Parts: sequence; structure tokens; C-alpha cells
Amino acid sequence: MAKLKSPPYPSERDLAQLCEGRCDDAFGKLGPHEIDGKRWLTVFLPGLSALHVVTDDGQIPLPRLLQDVFFGPIPEGPYRLFAEASNGTSWEFEDPYRFGPVLGEIDLHLIGEGTHRRLWQALGAHITTHEGIDGTHFAVWAPNARRVSVVGDFNAWDGRRHPMRKLGASGVWEIFLPRISEGALYKYEILDAKGDVTLRSDPLGFGSQHPPEKASMVRDIQGYGWHDQDWMAKRPALQDRSAPISIYEVHLGSWKRRWQDGARPLSYKELSHELVDYAKEMGFTHLELLPITEFPFDGSWGYQPVGLYAPTIRFGPPHEFRDLIDAAHRAGLGVILDWVPGHFPTDAHGLARFDGTALYEHADPREGFHQDWNTLIYNYGRLEVENYLIANAIYWLREYHIDGLRVDAVASMLYRDYSRKPGQWIPNKDGGRENYEAIDFLQKMNIAAYGEVPGIITVAEESTSFPKVSAPVDTGGLGFGYKWNMGWMNDTLGYMSKEPIHRKYHHEQMTFGLMYAFSENFILPISHDEVVHGKGSMLRKMPGDEWQQFANLRAFYSFMWTHPGKKLLFMGCEFGQPEEWNHNGELNWQAAAKPLHEGLRRLVRDLNLLYRKMPALHVRDAEPAGFLWLRSDADQSILAYLRRGKDADAPVVAICNLTPVPRHGFRIGLPQSGSWDEAINTDATIYGGSGQGNLGQVIAEAKPHDGQPASAELTLPPLSVVILTASE
Repeated sequence: MAKLKSPPYPSERDLAQLCEGRCDDAFGKLGPHEIDGKRWLTVFLPGLSALHVVTDDGQIPLPRLLQDVFFGPIPEGPYRLFAEASNGTSWEFEDPYRFGPVLGEIDLHLIGEGTHRRLWQALGAHITTHEGIDGTHFAVWAPNARRVSVVGDFNAWDGRRHPMRKLGASGVWEIFLPRISEGALYKYEILDAKGDVTLRSDPLGFGSQHPPEKASMVRDIQGYGWHDQDWMAKRPALQDRSAPISIYEVHLGSWKRRWQDGARPLSYKELSHELVDYAKEMGFTHLELLPITEFPFDGSWGYQPVGLYAPTIRFGPPHEFRDLIDAAHRAGLGVILDWVPGHFPTDAHGLARFDGTALYEHADPREGFHQDWNTLIYNYGRLEVENYLIANAIYWLREYHIDGLRVDAVASMLYRDYSRKPGQWIPNKDGGRENYEAIDFLQKMNIAAYGEVPGIITVAEESTSFPKVSAPVDTGGLGFGYKWNMGWMNDTLGYMSKEPIHRKYHHEQMTFGLMYAFSENFILPISHDEVVHGKGSMLRKMPGDEWQQFANLRAFYSFMWTHPGKKLLFMGCEFGQPEEWNHNGELNWQAAAKPLHEGLRRLVRDLNLLYRKMPALHVRDAEPAGFLWLRSDADQSILAYLRRGKDADAPVVAICNLTPVPRHGFRIGLPQSGSWDEAINTDATIYGGSGQGNLGQVIAEAKPHDGQPASAELTLPPLSVVILTASE
């Protein structure tokens, strides 16, 4: 308890600040204080007709000093307050200004130096017991604010009632509010550096009100009972670069909807059954979720997050999101979260000029504003901001058992001149375009993530030729586990969208990716970006009539699944959704039931199963020894290649005929004689094809061909891929 000296307390200036909401030292003015050897209590509470102090000996009236300020002597020992309102209601409550600080010196020291890797355990809203009383501890970083208050239904959203305690030079404000519990809505009212008053959501809030409402919500995220121990133990091996990784990318809000219930999206709990069962049946190894960190605008698909520590309430509360992760793990599926540390929206309730200054962002728009997206760029060079983001990565990996983070828009982070004209950007200290601070942040993030959470992966969406994206930091790399191969995606889709008669002139678009396929640990992405903004669906990118479009798409997916690199496919692409993706609707499940669509879906399932079954298709994805060209014939638009695993692994051969002309008696070199199974023929009738092929098997003779000791003659159906595996 602070000791204050005369003159009489409180002063007229103190009273004015309390009543006007300008008090920057609430705990120095309110609560019990010792004055000239006596214990005096000051309480600010508008709208009362009377206020009493409740002790073990009974009630003591607390005199009114001013309209809403009560002040008087009280005895030593514990006390509560009993209030009577002018409308006749009354209630008893704890005085929040009698409690000491919750955060200690270690927390404040780590926050100050930007190394608090458990930042979410210090800041935010935490249900706790403090000095024997149940309630919620609120803490927020706002170093340049003049006053910060917690406001909510519990105090009539009046920022004068619960101003917080500023903890020295740390910039952290905190308060413990007794009896506030799960589900309480709150915001921070900030009297900022300019003297303006703003209402802000909690940057480390664990829950939010349903958009378009903007309040944070007190959520208890402790005590979840996980049942995924088996998955967690196996995870390091299941996510190694030699493992089969096939990812189903999902926007939770538009995968399926309940049309009979107001067209609402499925909840986390419903998704834990329907989505998990579907992805498992389809043979995928992972789900990748478009951003689920709380965001205000549905049309951003989550890529403009405001609540970076809160799973969106759109589909349920935090524990139900954990239900989804737990169910996926029990089904043998990993979960990757699309994570957005590259930018944040300018919404007034978010991080923008949070305390009246450019706190999280750069002050200069040449460094701090994304022209493409009308968003703000984090100031990666500020230690507290860097710590906020790195701790957030660890938070999702630890608290929610997320298996990997796909980091969005890495290219925009790496270059200061990204999407900027001359004069619109500031060079680095050496005069170059590389963003040293962002590079350092990404390296530190990867070191922390891999160092603290065993078996996880990080993935970079990086569209340039920046070197060593997936190389270890100690070798000069960024430290990611994998990188999206955007060049492969652009080239191959450009080729497949052309009429077959023209493809021979663009053959290199299908082969060029092998020139650099082993320079990084690549994921081959057919993502949501390829089916939005007028790009059309995957099916409609393909040339020809409907049958040819399906045949082309079957061939393309088979080329993708047999090409070096892990796989990623956006939802709906697996059954050839006819329309471009619409985030406000659901996938066209009616079309999915039609024969050609069902045939494509069955092919993707079979490709996944074969990919997982045959080590040759995945164990050397990142090694040149895992791939060998057998034939690359531009004139006939034919590609044939060998996939090899370790010495004991059976080889796999893929032959692609990317014209509508069937090839009969086509001889191809094979690494060994004997029988070879036609493991997949994309022209099979079960997939919607014409049924041409090799009756399930070919026999290789000891006739050298294509540099191989054996060869076989086979039929190549039109617009098809034939995949051969050596018979056991």
C-alpha cells in the first residue's frame, strides 16, 4: 500500500482527472492509501446514491467527496464495497484498486527486450485467482498511451471506471478485475498520445465477438484434454521431407453449408467429423486451413487478420477449434495453418496507430503501407513487434497443436520495393532492396518454431528466386521447411491451358521445373489463388469440350502427383468444380456427384493412395537421384520419367501423352525386365476415360531403350498419364 503525504488527498486536480477520464495513475489515486498514519479509501463510481465499506464488523458509509468520488477513512484489514444506485438497485463487489500487480519483473524484462516467447501468458485477458479472489487479469502493451482502461458490459463501457496500472517503462498496462469470467465482452479504451480516445480490441485476445461486432471476449484456453498423443509422437517422421505430404487446402466457411439452417457454414465440431472424414477417405495427409485468426471482413478470406491470437468465432469457440485439430490428428491428418505476419488491416479497432503512434507499423508509408492490399506492414525492426509475431507462431503450435505454419506473402516481406515504383520505397542501409529486418524476423521465427516444438513444419509462399528459402539458418537460409513452387505452377498451368496442337511449341513449360526442382524443398501448389478473381475453375482452364477438359485435368493431376515435390490441392479442385470458387457459397457438391466429376475425384484419391504407398514417389522428392528423364518429346507432347526411392524401393514410371492422339506400340525404357502393373491409367472408365490402355499390365523385355536395360511396348491413351509400378 502506497504511503502519501499531506497536503490532503485527493487534490482538485486528481478529482478532475478522475471525473474526466484523464487520470494516468489510477492506482496512485484510487483504492486504499496511508495518509498521515491513517488508511484512507478513494472510489470513483458514477451513478450511486450511496457507497458503503463492508468489513467483518459491518458496514461503514463512505462519504461522497464529489459527484462520483467517494473518500474517507477505513479500518485495517480486508474490505468489500456495497453500492446503492439511484434506481434502487444494490450490489456488493471487490474493489479492483486494492489488488497489487500480477505481472512480475521477469515478464516485464522479457517483454522489454523482446524475448518473451510465452507472451500470450503475460498479456491478454486471463481468468485467474489473484490474492485469493477469482477474476480476470487484463494486460496490454501501449507505451505511448496517456491512459488505458478496460471497458465492457460490466462497467457500462465507461472508460473512467477501470483505468489500468502502467508498469513502469515497460509500456504495459494491467488490471485485475474480480468476478469477471468466461464470455465477458471487453475492449481497451485508450487515451492516446495525441489526446484522442479510441476503442481497441485486445491484440492478444483469445476470443472475439462475432463479426461485424468488434469486442474481444474473455476465453479460458486452459485445461483442454487432448487425445492425439499417438499422432504427436509420430509427427516428426510424418512431416519429414522424405515423407508423403499431400495437402487439402480448405476455406472453412465455404467447404459446406447448412442451407436448411440459414445457409450457415459448418461449425468446428461439424467439420471435425465431415471434413476430417472426407479428407481421410480421399487419402490426403494434411489439411491446410486458410487463415482462421479473427478477421473483420469475410471477403478477405482471413488474410487481413485483427485478432492474431483468436480462432475466429465464425465456427465456434477456441476449444471447439481444438476439437477439429484433435479429430484430424486421431484420423492421421496433420493440420497446417495459413499464417499472416506480412501485413494487417487499417481497421480502427485493430493495431493501426494503436496508442496514437505507429506502434506495430512503420510511420513512413514507404515502409509501412501495402498499396496492393491497403494494409499496414509490421515494423519487424522493433523488438516488441518481432516478439509479438514470433510468440504468436509458437502460440498456435503449442496451444493448438498446429502441425505447421504456411507463411503468407513472404515475397512482399523480403523486398522493400515489392510492388512499388521508384521513389515509393526506402532502400536498406546498404542501398539495396532486401528487407534485412524482415529476413531477420523470418529466420528467428523459424529457429524458435523448430527449436521449441518438435516435428512441426513451416512453409513459405514465396514467388521469387530468393535463395535458400528452405535452407537452415546456420547456412545462410531463411530456415523454412518447405517452399511453394510458384514457378512450376505458373508454367505447367500455362501449358495445360493451351490447345494440344500448340503444346509442342511450349514443351519447356513442363520440363523447366526440373532444372531447379531440387534447389529447395518444394510443395507443388494448386491453391485458392488459381480459382479466384476471374481465373475460372481448374476444369475450365483446360481446353476442348467437356470430355477433353476432364481428360486434360486428370492428366495434369497425375503429372503433378508423380513430379518431385509435395502436393497441395484446393478444395473443389479434386472433383473438378465447374465454377470459380465463391467464398460466400459452398462447393458444388451437386456437380461432384455426376459421373465425370466423381471419376476425377476417384482418381485424386487413387493418386494419393499410390503416392503414399510407393516410396519412390516421395522419399527423394528433394534429391536429384529421385528423378530421371526417360523421354521428353516435344513434337508428340510426350513426357516419360522414372521416380526412384532408396535402393530397396520399387521404381515408378510415368508416361504422359498430352495430345488427343492415342499412341499404340509405344516403346519405353524401363529399369528392369518382367511384368509391370498399370497402377493408374487416367483414361480408365472408372475415372471417366475412354477405356484405352494396357489391360492392367505390360511385360518388359531385356531390350535396352531410353538408356535403360529393358523396355516394353504399350498403348498411350489420348490426353492421359499411365503410371507403371514393378510387379511384386
